[in-house]
Amino acid sequence: MILADKIINERKKNGWSQEELAEQLSVSRQSISKWEGAQAIPDIQKIIKMAELFGVTTDYLLKDDEEPEAVVSSESASSDPGVANVVRVSLEEANEFLDLTEKIAPRTANAVSLCIFAPAFLLSMIAVSLIPGITLPTAAAVGLGMIGLLLLVAVAVFFFIVDAAKMQRFEYLEKNPIDTMYGVTGMVKEKKKDSEQTRIIMIAIGVILCILSCVPLITVSILGAPDYVILCMVALLLLIVCGGVNLLVRSGSMGDAYDKLLQQGDYTISEKKKSPVMSAVSSIYWSLAIVIFLGWSFITNDWGYTWIVWPIAGVLFGIVATITHAVAKSN
Repeated sequence: MILADKIINERKKNGWSQEELAEQLSVSRQSISKWEGAQAIPDIQKIIKMAELFGVTTDYLLKDDEEPEAVVSSESASSDPGVANVVRVSLEEANEFLDLTEKIAPRTANAVSLCIFAPAFLLSMIAVSLIPGITLPTAAAVGLGMIGLLLLVAVAVFFFIVDAAKMQRFEYLEKNPIDTMYGVTGMVKEKKKDSEQTRIIMIAIGVILCILSCVPLITVSILGAPDYVILCMVALLLLIVCGGVNLLVRSGSMGDAYDKLLQQGDYTISEKKKSPVMSAVSSIYWSLAIVIFLGWSFITNDWGYTWIVWPIAGVLFGIVATITHAVAKSN
């Protein structure tokens, strides 16, 4: 149990409202509300006063039930040339980071979905030009589709840049070892636990949508449907993947935020050492994927099939990432 919960419990045990407790501590009711919501922590004088009012020890108020976690000291971190200086994170900073992530996560998910939908729009335009009776030339359909694709990607990139700028001041959570101040670890663990069920459901639905997305395409291929129908089913596949990836990104963004503050998963100190290498490899890899996709597409003018570059690149990236991690770890 964290300090916020203990204040609530002790206040209710004594039958006091927030206003009554605030009056006895000579603070505002809003201060009590922030303390009980784990949005701020009282200073030491107020903690001592509360201990007297509640008839408990300050140790009881200050010590969480859970075992204290080992933190990397500034001295040990600075002695390791591969680790940057430790950064202390306050409860206010942690809450601000989580609130901002919760606000930005849906926009990031929607921007990723736009990038996936962009080629679906292009394929849909090409499919329309292939429908019997439609006088739209294929070249014109490709041109309109490319314009739409670029516009959608441009909108997505705009949100990526704007949101990245907002999150830039929290980059140290990904790169530096951190030392969380009192109350941060307990608060983050509580929030992670409360949202865990929702995030698991979102991940499950997202994965299922991605798995089932190819069913319509396989079905029409077996039935021997014409090319324009197959192209429409490829576009539908991408739309279903849009929905699945959207849920995965939303869930993953919040999961990553909790892991950054707790230094777990991909954000342990050892993983932070590897991140610059992985970032460089990732940038080079996806730049090459874009060059291959655009080069193949413009040379062959076969936009209906060159999209296969992306799923192949996605699968191969997993292998590249694994090899990179192994090399970085051995070094």
